[in-house]
Amino acid sequence: MLFNSIEFLFFFLPLTLLVYFLLLRRRLTLAAKSWLLFASLFFYSWWNIKYLPLILGSILFNYTIGGLLVDYDASKGRAVSRKGIFVFGICSNIALLCWFKYMDFFIATSNDLLGMQLPLLKIILPLGISFFTITQIAFLVDAFEGLVEERNLLNYALFVTFFPHLLAGPILHHKEMMPQFERLRNKVVNWKNLYIGLTLFFIGLFKKVIIADTFASWATAGFDTTQPLTLFPAWLASLSYTFQLYFDFSGYSDMAVGIGWMFNINLPVNFNSPYKATGMIDFWKRWHITLTNFITTYLYTPILRSFGRVTFNISLVAVFLAMLISGFWHGAGWTFVIWGGMHGFGLVVNHVWRKKKLRMPTFVAWFVTFNFVNISFVFFRSKTVDGAVQMIKGMLGMNGAMLHKSLAKFPLLHELGFTFGKWLDGIKGNDKTWIFCAVALVIVVVWKNSMQIVERARPNWAWVTFLIVISFWTFLDLNKVSEFLYFQF
Repeated sequence: MLFNSIEFLFFFLPLTLLVYFLLLRRRLTLAAKSWLLFASLFFYSWWNIKYLPLILGSILFNYTIGGLLVDYDASKGRAVSRKGIFVFGICSNIALLCWFKYMDFFIATSNDLLGMQLPLLKIILPLGISFFTITQIAFLVDAFEGLVEERNLLNYALFVTFFPHLLAGPILHHKEMMPQFERLRNKVVNWKNLYIGLTLFFIGLFKKVIIADTFASWATAGFDTTQPLTLFPAWLASLSYTFQLYFDFSGYSDMAVGIGWMFNINLPVNFNSPYKATGMIDFWKRWHITLTNFITTYLYTPILRSFGRVTFNISLVAVFLAMLISGFWHGAGWTFVIWGGMHGFGLVVNHVWRKKKLRMPTFVAWFVTFNFVNISFVFFRSKTVDGAVQMIKGMLGMNGAMLHKSLAKFPLLHELGFTFGKWLDGIKGNDKTWIFCAVALVIVVVWKNSMQIVERARPNWAWVTFLIVISFWTFLDLNKVSEFLYFQF
C-alpha cells in the first residue's frame, strides 16, 4: 500500500488512527498495540501477502537470537559460544538479504567472468527487506554489546513493522522506538501532534506527487533513451533525477515522520537540506541521516576496530570501505558499487582537505559538492555502467550541443559549434523543463526545508488555508499514483 494511494489516505490511515485511540481511551493498551501491529502487517501484506511469513519469521528469529545473547550465561557451560550465536544471527540476516536481493547479481557476474550459462532466478525483491533487515542487524549488534534493555516481543515487533517507516525508513534504533510504545503521555490524542503531523504529511505528499513525479517523466525519458543525449538534455535529465530522488525520498520521510506524530511516536528526521551542503562530510550529515548513523555505528566503527590500531590513514580506508558497502546495500549492480565508491572517495578527499586546513569560498564549495553529487547520481540511476558513461559523455558535450531553434538567429552561436532544433526531444521535455529545474534548485538551496516549515505551523486560518490548498492540489493528481523510488533499494 502506498502513502499516495486512495486506499491509504481515505481508509487505512483514518481507520487505523481511530481504532488505535479508541482502544487507548478505554485503557486497552495491549489491544491498541496489537491493533497497530495488525494494521502494520496488513499494510505490508497489501502488496503481496506471500511475503508476510518472511517478515514474521525474520522478527521471531532475530528476537530469539537477541534474547539468547542477552540471557547468555557462560558459567552454565553452553555448547555454543555467545560469539557463535551472534555470528550465526548476523550471517543468517545477510544470507536472507543476499538470496532475495543479490543472487541474480552473483549469477550474472559469474556468467560474465567465468563464461558460465547459469539461468537467473528472477526472484522478486520483497518490499522493505533492506530496511527491516539492517534494522534488526543493528538490534543484534546492540544485544551482543549488552546495550539491549527492553525485551517485550510486542514492542519489538512494532518497532520493526510500524508501518510509516517499514518500507523505506527512516532507519530506526530500538532504544529510540520501543520505549515510546509504553509512555503514558503517548496514549492519548495530542491535537497539536495530530495537526502538525497532518501538515508535514501533506507537505511530503505534495513533494512526491506534484514535484518529484513531474521530474520523473524527464528523468525516465533521459536515462532510458537509446539515443545519445546532447549537452543540455543530458544535464537536464541528470538534474531531473537528482531533484526527483530528493523530493521523492524526503517526501516519503516527511510523510513517515508526520504519521508518526499523529500516533504520538517520534521518528527521526532523515533529511536536512542536503543540497545546501558545502562538502561531502556535510552532505552525509544532511542526506539520509539515519543511514549515515547506521554506517558510522555498524559499518565504519567495526571496520576501524578490525585494523587493531587507529591512524588517520586507516580511518580513511574504513570510510571508503563503509561507503562501498553502503553502495552495494542500495542495489545489486556495479553502478551502485561505483556510486558508493565515488562517495567514499569524496569523503576521503574532504577529510584530507580538512586535516590540511585548506579553505575554499563557500559558493565554490557548494558548487563542487552539488555537481559531484549530481554526477554520482548518474551511476545511481543508470541501469548499466555503459549507460552512465553515455550520459556523462553527453554532459561533457561529447555528443554535441543543441539549442532552441529560436536562438539560430545569433551568428556567434553558429561559430561556437551549436546546432539548433527541438533541443529537448531526447528527454521528452519542453521549454518549462529548464525552468522547473531552475526553480527546484532555488527551492533546495534557498528555501526552508519541511521540518523548518512545520516548526512555524499554527492552527490558524493562514495555515489551514495552506494545508487545504496543497492537499487538494495533490488530490487532483492522485490518479497518477507511482511508487516511491527507495522501495526498490
